[in-house]
Amino acid sequence: MLFNLKSWSKTVYDEEFDEQEAANQVVIRPPQDKLAVDQEAAEEPSPAPPSPPESASSSSTDDGGGGGWSTSLTVWRKSLVMNCHGFTVINSDGNLVYRVDNYCGRPDELTLMDAAGKSVLTMLHHTKKFGLVDSWLVYEGDAEAAVVAGQNPAAEAVRFVPKKPMWCVKKQKGLLLSAGSSSSSSKGNAVAAYVYKGSSGKRNWSYAIEGSYGQRSCKVVEYESRKEVAEIRRKEAAVGGVSLGAEVFVLSVRSGFDSGFAMALVLLLDQMFS
Repeated sequence: MLFNLKSWSKTVYDEEFDEQEAANQVVIRPPQDKLAVDQEAAEEPSPAPPSPPESASSSSTDDGGGGGWSTSLTVWRKSLVMNCHGFTVINSDGNLVYRVDNYCGRPDELTLMDAAGKSVLTMLHHTKKFGLVDSWLVYEGDAEAAVVAGQNPAAEAVRFVPKKPMWCVKKQKGLLLSAGSSSSSSKGNAVAAYVYKGSSGKRNWSYAIEGSYGQRSCKVVEYESRKEVAEIRRKEAAVGGVSLGAEVFVLSVRSGFDSGFAMALVLLLDQMFS
């Protein structure tokens, strides 16, 4: 009997191939098993998103004045115009809000402008009674109004007439105080200036500015409610809490009080006490 080497080799090769194929065979999960796994994963609760960090409040602590500080402005005692004296005021977003540009250090007229250069309030120095009373009159916009004489503005001349002042701000002096007078402070604090409606100071004051502007520690108190409506305080650096000095400070304004008028009071305090 002849041994068929070719047939034996083929048989051995086929057996080894079948064993190798069985060893390398991969078990594939049926589609329904995969669907069940996906359903189990979907039923697992997803982790809750992290809570947002609490933002630090940039306003002062509310002392019951009603509404809290609604506006916080950073006041820089420097003009953005070269060779000018003035102020630059920015809000919490870093945007320019108000500006003051004066070519002389102590002018008799001050103009508070917005970021576009439009007049917001104008202040005129008003001194009488031999200079014993140092006061300023505050006007809305410009101190004078343009009036056209005639029906045709292009042909007729334009003349300017003085407006009526909205406020009168008077610097406080010791000789003006008397016991029991209406000029006494609401809480016995030192008064820097009084604010009256209109041009006359014969009636009761509307606001009193208490504290020291030189120390950048002032507050504006309303006459009727005796509550603070604005505050001046030193600005501290974000890191370390170091004071930035007297040239940079914070003006906080309570809701319902005009921030432009509050800034006008800052300008007048600077003229009176700097």
